[in-house]
Amino acid sequence: MKVQKEQKLAVQRMLDHIDSHLTDPISLRNLADAAQYSPWHCARMFKEATGMAPFTYLRHRRLSEAARRLGDGDVRIVDVAFDFVFDSHEGFTRAFSRQFGMSPQEFRQNLAANAFVRPTRCQTDLARNSQGERVMNTVFVQVVERPARKVIVRFAQKATHYFEYCEEVGCDVWDILSGIKEALYEPMGMWMPAHMRKMGIGEYAQGVEVPLDYAGEIPAPFEYIELPECKMMVFQGPPFEDERFEDAITDLWEVMGSYDPGIYGFTWADEDGPRFQLAPMGYRGYIEARPVRQVHR
Repeated sequence: MKVQKEQKLAVQRMLDHIDSHLTDPISLRNLADAAQYSPWHCARMFKEATGMAPFTYLRHRRLSEAARRLGDGDVRIVDVAFDFVFDSHEGFTRAFSRQFGMSPQEFRQNLAANAFVRPTRCQTDLARNSQGERVMNTVFVQVVERPARKVIVRFAQKATHYFEYCEEVGCDVWDILSGIKEALYEPMGMWMPAHMRKMGIGEYAQGVEVPLDYAGEIPAPFEYIELPECKMMVFQGPPFEDERFEDAITDLWEVMGSYDPGIYGFTWADEDGPRFQLAPMGYRGYIEARPVRQVHR
């Protein structure tokens, strides 16, 4: 037991060394010095603990941080490649495309087109693919400000999630919501806190946010409620094959379930607004958001 604990600590030291030297050259000797084991032993322990060779993990972490850096907008792609110790623009593009399913340029264009996909923090997670192989998933996390606004919403009587909602209400709600031209963002599924819904109304609903002064038509049987300004912590999972959308949702829920917002000075604030999900689209990953409040120390 003592040996296992020491080896676990050694692997953690290697992980910490990688995270603090992502923009520096790293050798197996560097990792061995951090682990306080021989190079052969540290490589074996790392593979047993993570399912990946040290430099496979290192490449994934560098690409994840490179993707975050691309969200800054002003930096050149070639500079990002060299910052994260890739030998060439071409090599970086090939590696990036393999991990994210799109080139760095396509990824940046997607950032510009999608207000939610602006990663400021990353959480890297080990998961298993459909063949049972260990793979690296990167979840982008950011906090966004939501102004006071209205939400045009159709409630259900009992629904607690999307599939129950479709059985009770139908699956054409999204099309109606998409036709509201004044919408601030795309339609979303929402888990409404108890104080924002009437007695006997189901937790899950679908709606679209509009400006607070919206005075346009509200299609029956929709209604609107006002939402106060709040902060939302937005989680975006990695790209996925469209037919595996349920796995993508489940994987992100696992990350959200263990995520500690206190690391970045926030606490969950589910009473401040609805937790929401956007339509799962494979090219951008599954996106979900939960209300948070800043902790004043």
